[in-house]
Amino acid sequence: MRVIDVLPLLSTVAGLPAPYRTGQTSARRIVSHTLSPSIVLFWLLCLLLLQGCAGLVVGVSNTSIDGRQPAELPMKFRTLGPDHRFSELSSTAVAERLRALRPGEPLSILALSGGGAGGAFGAGAVAGLTQTGARPTFDVVTGVSAGALVAPYAFLGSTWDAQLLDAFTGVAGDNLLQSRGLGVIFGSSVYSGRPLQQLIDAYVSDDMVRAIAREADKGRLLLVATTDVASGEPVVWDLGAIARNGGASARTLFRDVLVASVSVPGMFPPVIIRVAEDGLIHDQAHVDGAATMPFFVPAALLQNTRSAPGSPRAAVFVIVDGSLSEAARSTRLTARAILSRSIRAGLSHMLLTTLELTAATAQLAGADLQYSSLPAGYPLPDTFDFSASIRRPLFRYAYQCAETGRLWTAFPPVDDDKKSSHGITRTETAPCPADNPFFGYLATR
Repeated sequence: MRVIDVLPLLSTVAGLPAPYRTGQTSARRIVSHTLSPSIVLFWLLCLLLLQGCAGLVVGVSNTSIDGRQPAELPMKFRTLGPDHRFSELSSTAVAERLRALRPGEPLSILALSGGGAGGAFGAGAVAGLTQTGARPTFDVVTGVSAGALVAPYAFLGSTWDAQLLDAFTGVAGDNLLQSRGLGVIFGSSVYSGRPLQQLIDAYVSDDMVRAIAREADKGRLLLVATTDVASGEPVVWDLGAIARNGGASARTLFRDVLVASVSVPGMFPPVIIRVAEDGLIHDQAHVDGAATMPFFVPAALLQNTRSAPGSPRAAVFVIVDGSLSEAARSTRLTARAILSRSIRAGLSHMLLTTLELTAATAQLAGADLQYSSLPAGYPLPDTFDFSASIRRPLFRYAYQCAETGRLWTAFPPVDDDKKSSHGITRTETAPCPADNPFFGYLATR
């Protein structure tokens, strides 16, 4: 394999759109016609050395305690206090405070996953639930990556549906991917981060931040996850606390967390967030939350939710902005095609595993869980094609499925003995998530 042949392989594995991959054609002509292999190898080594010198160095974050692995500890939320300093709160303490504000009331939790352009599925589902007349007022909303952009609208309720529609079906996203040209050699990403920042900044208004602050004052939680580049661990931000206590910079910080949560590593540059913590001020680089977890439902919020027999149960809703399985398709027996296919399949399995673990946790805690996912057969050609021609049909599809009551599949509670039909309705029309037999099987296995 020639050195230049590695370029299209890496671009495909990374899930980069066609405009980036086409750049290798011109490079191939130059390399093959004018330079010897030894010169090409020397050139590439020089670029790697320059890249190492040019990169921004960020400090290592201390996100674990007494040497234990993060998985062994309760999830923590990064919250902002009135003194404009961040602190880490245990999810257990937050859960106790939330239940104290709602004694005897079951919690309603919505978790939104990542999925690139598939975020339009979650947006359409949330808006469509309004039309059923039974859209919950979620006590807790969590978002990762594309789901993080839907989360504020889901948190604020149906009065923000018009803005949600505009954000996920408008043409602003058509120009999201702007190549950095030769700047990619010395930078941290293929595409410029400015269009993404400007797009999110246009929708994160002062009115939105104030409205979220008012809801946070009621004890509700809006949580968004990013990935700390230095530690390689997820960070969960309490956006309600940022909205309440961020002062004049609340909107900027709120926006930066959202931009970081959707900044796919390698595609978009990391977002540098200045954090005042424990008397020290330091910069942290954050990228896509989906790099470390596809979605999250804090287990502490589900603990001790089992109430007296006949009383309402806590409700967990999960919207997966992607597919839980890969549809069968012809695959060329080339290294590039097989590797790309394997990575997509691996991501689907990670979503599936996280969903099953979350469902098991919910059942043990006495909570009910319903989920929705994009069927594998839905024609979503490119996860990173953010054009309106892709997002609008997907938004409309999810909206109609939610409006007609064909969005959710329910995992059976522990005392259900797996005898119920789980609310699955088979129809002869275009299949919705609840019509998918795989989802029904998943809920009962």
